[in-house]
Amino acid sequence: MDKPKSGIRAALEYTGIPQSWLSARPRLPSRNWLVFITLTSSVLSYYTYDRHQARKIRASYIDRVKHFSEEPMKSSELPRKVTVYGAKWPGDEDHQRATRFFKKYVKPILVAAAIDYEIVATRQLGDLTRHVALSVVNQRRNALGIDRPPASPINLPNKLSEEQQRTRELEGGIILVGRHTLKEYMAGLERGWSGGLEKVDGEEHLAQELAADGTFDEVEEGKSPVGVVHDPEAEPIPTSSRLPPSRNTALLPPLVLSKSPSIPDATSEPLVVDSPPSTLPPQPPLLLVPFTNHIGFRYIPHMIWSFFNERDRVRAGAESAYALVIGQTRDFRGPDSLHSDDTLLQETRKSTESSTASGVQDSVQGGDLDFMLWSEKLIEPHSPLSSISDARKSYYSTLPSRLATARQLARGEREMTKEEEKNPPASEVELRAERLAKESKWRAQEEGWNIVRPGTGVRWAEMFRGVLKVFKTPEEDDGSTEAGGV
Repeated sequence: MDKPKSGIRAALEYTGIPQSWLSARPRLPSRNWLVFITLTSSVLSYYTYDRHQARKIRASYIDRVKHFSEEPMKSSELPRKVTVYGAKWPGDEDHQRATRFFKKYVKPILVAAAIDYEIVATRQLGDLTRHVALSVVNQRRNALGIDRPPASPINLPNKLSEEQQRTRELEGGIILVGRHTLKEYMAGLERGWSGGLEKVDGEEHLAQELAADGTFDEVEEGKSPVGVVHDPEAEPIPTSSRLPPSRNTALLPPLVLSKSPSIPDATSEPLVVDSPPSTLPPQPPLLLVPFTNHIGFRYIPHMIWSFFNERDRVRAGAESAYALVIGQTRDFRGPDSLHSDDTLLQETRKSTESSTASGVQDSVQGGDLDFMLWSEKLIEPHSPLSSISDARKSYYSTLPSRLATARQLARGEREMTKEEEKNPPASEVELRAERLAKESKWRAQEEGWNIVRPGTGVRWAEMFRGVLKVFKTPEEDDGSTEAGGV
């Protein structure tokens, strides 16, 4: 005798659900389904756990600093403000990768502590070095009374004076994202404080050098055009420029800082002779934020591991931001400043061995100059020199024919072809401007790579010792600081 159906089962049968579904008994899935479910659930569980821990870590640091934002301020007071530098990572077309790291992992803690920030944008290698060097030179010229800051047409009640602005910068600090940013910043700092005070127009300086190499000179029949490309480090020949102003000035460096003063003409500013200062004025403290960028197929396993370990980056960014909020600083450790600490010296040697084993040819400088030294192995495969050489070779191989076409059409020696009527060829004036823009971009990239490439080390001058400061992390307060920032 069949077992009477329950009311729920009878009701479900009348809804159209097949009877086989209602009478089915649970059973284990097949082997393939078990493998799929196990792998999928494991991956999702690890991802969910990682993101949960990341939110928990960020929330814990926000709770530590949010009381700073609750402190009352006067109407005339301004919040603390920091400057953020994130240089372009070599080999990455996204020049904002470092600044996005700051916004995602460091900024939330600063916002919770009511700290304002300003991001200095850079687009290619070497931009940060030139920006810092120019800022230092302008600061030195203003201090000597050579230049004066422009007066505001409107006197605002909350406008800060130059001294107040400088005091606010010292109270704020500077954030450097990654070792490559540290290299560019220190190179700009060293160039600005050790160089002269004369300003040289970078476009005109390069135009004089290009005008002297004979590429656009007329040649006699039977002789090949010169087409010489000078070495960027060669000494320029002081001849008058025959180049027009470039129409694409966005690619050109606005100013070049000359270490050896040149002879000014009648229209230039008076020659400024000033030796580098023996002591530097107080500098804003530095926050060194660890940052790496994996590019290329060989680093796909690292990318996968990094995707499932978001909490590590959240913790690193939160700890760095917390150190800045607390505001405790120490002296920047330069070369040979760690020899008195045996523990830190052993850590430095370990960092050296790991770097050498990874193919990094740089030698240990010591102290904070070895910050994230191991990360240079990630930069080494992304040298732009080969691509710049190929682009320069391709450009100069077609330049003589383009120049000949431009001169023939300008002199009326022949008519335009149908293809040239649709796409008019560049004139000689346009070719000169194009060459100036390309050479300016190539040489700026070469200069930037020579600063950040593995093996060069971080620029250092003894005048920095005792002046540069860095923010202390909580681990350093406990005496467990790791040398090299690993």
